[in-house]
Amino acid sequence: MIATRKLGELTVSAQGLGCMGMSQAYGVRDNEDESIATVHRALELGVTLLDTANVYGAGTNEELVGRAIAGRRDQVVLATKFGIVWGEDGMSARGDAAYVKQCCEESLTRLGVDHIDLYYQHRVDPNVPIEETWGALAELVAAGKIRYAGISEASADTIRRAHAVHPVTALQSEWSLWTRDIEEQVLPTCRELGIGIVPFSPLGRGLLTGTVTSTADLPADDMRRSLPRFADGNFDSNLAIVAELRVLAEEKDLTAGQLALAWVQNQGQDVVPIPGTKRRTYLEQNVAATEITLTTDDLARIEAATKGVAGARYPEHLARAAGK
Repeated sequence: MIATRKLGELTVSAQGLGCMGMSQAYGVRDNEDESIATVHRALELGVTLLDTANVYGAGTNEELVGRAIAGRRDQVVLATKFGIVWGEDGMSARGDAAYVKQCCEESLTRLGVDHIDLYYQHRVDPNVPIEETWGALAELVAAGKIRYAGISEASADTIRRAHAVHPVTALQSEWSLWTRDIEEQVLPTCRELGIGIVPFSPLGRGLLTGTVTSTADLPADDMRRSLPRFADGNFDSNLAIVAELRVLAEEKDLTAGQLALAWVQNQGQDVVPIPGTKRRTYLEQNVAATEITLTTDDLARIEAATKGVAGARYPEHLARAAGK
């Protein structure tokens, strides 16, 4: 069984399961039975932390997760989110108190549960003081609607302000060999305050696995087609980096993805990545990475082999909307 780690005071499995791709973003979703079987297999392996959000599949992902955990609620640390709004002008954020409470009630209904274990502010609303948003979250904790509160993609200053209102249990941000942004200011702040780290996209949106060898292989509706790191020119440069990672992985009889995920897992006992998959085969490969111990030399070689990623995280319009 997979080991456990602590996010603040919350005990979870050392790796979680990101459920977004079961309902959106990464191409065709034609097998709900396999997605639910993947959740069930995760629970069998001791993975307790399941991650979803109200915007994934416009609510359908929460409904799917709710069906998957029916009758198994006591095995799950259930995480979901509020705060991203999609409209005619694209993505924006909302964090006023009334909206926070409304979203919570809607998520409880879709998930079919009476409480949420870890409720994240998905993006920070630049037009609402963080104190208002976190005051509402504190009220939801007091009401028993949620157990713990987290924040996603926030700055060090915002995290401090939120934590002053109500304890921040976890920060969820992108962190992988190719996305190191949090390391300079955000990560030290979280560790000073005792806040756990939940990296999303720890496998570089699948590119670090080495299984994506051509953008032509991606489904037409796959969000990665719009990301700079998958764009012409950048993509081939990044594949060359993955090839270097694969060489190191083969030395240890691992896949490139397992080595990349092990790098994240080995960043500290307060780190709980949430690789996403909708297939049991990939789930089992990911969970195996929790048992890989890397030496200081291993970590240094992996980092050296993966320097020089080409392309930004997001296209400009999404970067602006995300406050990046």
